[in-house]
Amino acid sequence: MRKNITHIDTSITHVTSKNGNVFEDLGFCPQETSKLKIKAQLMCQLSEWIKENELKQEDASYLLQVTRPRVSDIMRGKTGKFTIDALVDMLERTGKHVTVQVQ
Repeated sequence: MRKNITHIDTSITHVTSKNGNVFEDLGFCPQETSKLKIKAQLMCQLSEWIKENELKQEDASYLLQVTRPRVSDIMRGKTGKFTIDALVDMLERTGKHVTVQVQ
């Protein structure tokens, strides 16, 4: 029996500029977009650090002083599970320093 295969359009219809905010493009309210962008940037730094150091989640959790499921949440980009403060604290434990620039 032959299955009916539906064609899925995977073409790119919009690209967020390098300095843009993907969350704004997705329709989040202005107050939320800057927070989400900051969280995403911090989480990206953490996940890159974990990958660059070839750490297992268990080892990363020990070094970051969080549970292994929290490391999994970082690697999966679950921004809603973290505060900016918690992400900054973890980055400081990696030896990275976070600075703030207001424009």
